[in-house]
Amino acid sequence: MKQKIIKTISFFVIIIILILFSVSCGDKQETTPPQPAPEHSDSFTFFDIGKNTIISGKVRENLNKTLGDDAIERRNVLDLEINYQGFLKEYFADFDKLNKQLNSPLGERVEHNTVKLMYRYMQNKNVSFDYVELVYSEYTQRPVLIKIHFKKNGTKTLETLKQKYGEPKKINWDGETSKSFYWKKSNDLLIQSFVPDQFGKPKCKIIIYFKNALEKLLNDEQTEKEKTRRERTKSGKTPF
Repeated sequence: MKQKIIKTISFFVIIIILILFSVSCGDKQETTPPQPAPEHSDSFTFFDIGKNTIISGKVRENLNKTLGDDAIERRNVLDLEINYQGFLKEYFADFDKLNKQLNSPLGERVEHNTVKLMYRYMQNKNVSFDYVELVYSEYTQRPVLIKIHFKKNGTKTLETLKQKYGEPKKINWDGETSKSFYWKKSNDLLIQSFVPDQFGKPKCKIIIYFKNALEKLLNDEQTEKEKTRRERTKSGKTPF
């Protein structure tokens, strides 16, 4: 009788051990592994507007809720230069070349088939921007250029950009008071500059160049000009 009781107790002890082991293994299987850090984007965005964002009525509506009413300007001059005349030539030769292609060497006004959305009077008091400008191609309805001017110095924004896009490269172009940080992604370029105003207080501005989109705009305009020239020649409508 005693041995029977011992066997019964041993049986239940083994069952309990097996149950505990099973629960322990189950807990390990259900434990969620650490999530990898999110990969950096292959380009840049501003309020989720990136190089492939079509500027639709819905997108404008969302921007208006954040930035206030927009002003629209069609057929615009595109001057890519920033900070001072010659900055692009000194630090970004490829964008300087592109800027020369977009403009006349004689200084004549060259208008492009673009639409510019401008936000000057920010209704949302929590927004740190003083002026925002989005320029997009009429051909693709996608942005080619974004400019942002800040009310404040933009130091917090710099830290946010570092977290999102990684460590930038730095340019000190007029001592420590005038400096720029920049990131490059898939031919696109984002530059954040700190430029002292007349009182020596640093003002912050950001510019995003969508290089492929700018090049496509040039090609689309050239194609349109060639098409118009051929149609005029075919119809006999020549200047002389």
